[in-house]
Amino acid sequence: MKHSARQVRESRPAMASARHSFQRFVLGSLVLGTVAVLSGCGSMKDQTTTSAIPDDYRTRHPIMLSEVEHSLDVPVASGDHRLTVSVQDSIAGFAADYLAASTGTIQVMIPHGAPNSGAASGMRKQIRQVLTARGVPSNRIIETTYQADANSNAAPVRLSYVAITAMTNPCGEWPEDLQESTFSNKNYHNFGCATQSNLAAQIANPMDLVTPRDMAPIDATRRSQVIGLYRKGSDTSTQ
Repeated sequence: MKHSARQVRESRPAMASARHSFQRFVLGSLVLGTVAVLSGCGSMKDQTTTSAIPDDYRTRHPIMLSEVEHSLDVPVASGDHRLTVSVQDSIAGFAADYLAASTGTIQVMIPHGAPNSGAASGMRKQIRQVLTARGVPSNRIIETTYQADANSNAAPVRLSYVAITAMTNPCGEWPEDLQESTFSNKNYHNFGCATQSNLAAQIANPMDLVTPRDMAPIDATRRSQVIGLYRKGSDTSTQ
């Protein structure tokens, strides 16, 4: 069946229009599909977790502020009549830590019932003198006794005080099988505990974990000198 040239010319615009409409339909479908895929990925981002990312040891072993008893055992032999220089230095260091960390009382506990109880009781006056010489008020020193083992030949004189201290939970706990943690690509339970404990032990002021300190006063004299040297183009460093 043959078509005339007029019929062919009239059918060409209709075919072109249909082809353009089909292309617009396909393009629109691709755009809508892409938007749907991207929106689906965005909504699944917060709902999907990846087990290959290890958990954070800082959340498992957090550094906390807690009330901790600090103690020092002073060894005393049965024949001792005075504190040695090294023991006095240890008591002085303990007194310095007490003054920096606590405003409460410091206890001096003398052993009772041990063979060296007599010598230990004779040391209490010297221990008090060392503490007061280092700045501990005498009204904050409390002397008490504790029951020692009768078979102990060197029951110590125990010094103690309570203070707020930065610390973490105890280390060395293994509640889970190490093989299972390794297989799932996660940190084992005890991982990072020693690091957190060492970091907590290095914190001199536990309040630094709570709030920053106030700024120290400026050195007005040094500031004026540095600004003057800077304006002259001179060296502002110190010798």
